[in-house]
Amino acid sequence: MPHGHDGAELRVGHSDTELSARLSDGLDEINFAATGTTAADQGSLSVKAVDAAGELIGGLTAWTWGGLLGIEMLWVREDSRKDGWGAKLLRAAEEEARRRGCDRASVSSFTFQAPEFYRRQGYTETGRTHGIPGGAEDVHFFKRLDG
Repeated sequence: MPHGHDGAELRVGHSDTELSARLSDGLDEINFAATGTTAADQGSLSVKAVDAAGELIGGLTAWTWGGLLGIEMLWVREDSRKDGWGAKLLRAAEEEARRRGCDRASVSSFTFQAPEFYRRQGYTETGRTHGIPGGAEDVHFFKRLDG
């Protein structure tokens, strides 16, 4: 018999960390069962580059889960973008992911950001999401880490 929904209401608002945590827990329950993984198969990962003065040159944040590295963000400050820092950050993340048992990686980049950078690093485009503001697209990439 379905749950009664008398008196139920919708609430729309801004960021809700409690809701985000509850949704994550609920999705983890489904995802772990569907993939044969557990919470022990996931983790977060970050790589940071700083200059001699301790100022941030750039960084990368990502997650690992069941053999997959998921790159969330990679950014390098403008005056350091031609010095190879993006590639260094990405290689360090891929190396750590391999150490954690990952054999593949995924990332996306808006068309006005760095899709060519990821192609140069051996990533293959797997699809695009249209409708990004300004007429841009979100380009999705994949790379095998075991080859």
